[in-house]
Amino acid sequence: MSTLVTKIETELRSNILPFWVRYGIDEEFGGFRGRISNDLVIDRLADKGLILNSRILWTFNRVYKAYGEQPFLDIARRAYDYLYRHFRDVEHGGVYWMVDYTGAAKDTRKRIYGQAFAVYALAEYFHAVKDENALQFAISIFDQIEKHAHDALNGGYFETFERNWTISGNQRLSDVDMDEKKSMNTHLHVMEAYAALLQVWENGTLRNRLRELIEIFHRRIINMKNHHLLMFFDEKWGPKSDHISFGHDIEASWLLVEAAEVLGDAPLLERSRTEAVHMSQAVYDDGLDADGGLQYEADARGLIDTDRHWWPQAEAVVGFLNAYEISGQEHFLKAAEQSWEFIDARIVDHQNGEWFWKVDHNGVVTGGDYKVDAWKCPYHNSRACLEAIRRLTSPGMRGRTI
Repeated sequence: MSTLVTKIETELRSNILPFWVRYGIDEEFGGFRGRISNDLVIDRLADKGLILNSRILWTFNRVYKAYGEQPFLDIARRAYDYLYRHFRDVEHGGVYWMVDYTGAAKDTRKRIYGQAFAVYALAEYFHAVKDENALQFAISIFDQIEKHAHDALNGGYFETFERNWTISGNQRLSDVDMDEKKSMNTHLHVMEAYAALLQVWENGTLRNRLRELIEIFHRRIINMKNHHLLMFFDEKWGPKSDHISFGHDIEASWLLVEAAEVLGDAPLLERSRTEAVHMSQAVYDDGLDADGGLQYEADARGLIDTDRHWWPQAEAVVGFLNAYEISGQEHFLKAAEQSWEFIDARIVDHQNGEWFWKVDHNGVVTGGDYKVDAWKCPYHNSRACLEAIRRLTSPGMRGRTI
């Protein structure tokens, strides 16, 4: 067990974090680089996304809390300052989706997925440094989400709004998503954000909404017939897709438990823990390959995308560890180790640093994807390392061998 912890911590501190410290900071225009290729070519004029900036803020706050080292706090403060100065919509509230390389507003839409990540990062920043302005910033975004996006009739949240919070005619989060009023992905990260905010700010509405989100996962989003997540829905929660995302399944399995722990409702926590094991088993049975790689997508007929993207591999480590902690079933512990071995062998770029976006079924790096872009951030992999270290060194795990 100690050997695995050492490997994971070495990856975090000697590869992932140094990459972002060395290459991520934009000394020329401010903030952080918007795009860097696999071979370290920097696009100086790339747009800068809300998700990238928020996830950098979250990550360097969390590693500062873990290690207490000033350089990590300096980067977190840089990310907070950039978010506050360039993404904050002073007129209409909330945060922009995209700014250009100079920090000028580029895409002013209010995607609830992005608003949630800002709340998540700001709550973490406040937790680390106790900056009251950061907490008030997070609360102001929460207020805008609740005022404009919450569906009081059917529950949950609509997806996308224009700058002035009128609902957008296009609800897609990205080109690969469906144009539907509600999605699993947005609700997963609103739940994650609200759990983080509730840890630093007690509020009745926030607490009620977190409970509602957990219940929505149990009643609407998790397909109880197969324990995979449904992906897209109409306004009244009618399912609109039969696609299965194994990465989201395993990520949701442990985030659901974390949210229920924060809420503190014992029956709902027990229900979530039981379902987390079912969800993890479904991923183990249907998505995990013999080499430890987690495949990307399936539908009702079977696998449709066998590529292994970086972020599902990271989430698999945490999700399987979580399932082991709950159930004591040894195959989950072994799966977590195998997932890490696959990451180290195929996903980590041992030459240029950080992780590749994806490899194909044979473990070959595919496509022209980037080390850094609007979606490729240090959040999934850094968080997986921190969570794995915490869980593997907990009193219940010490002395165990795999």
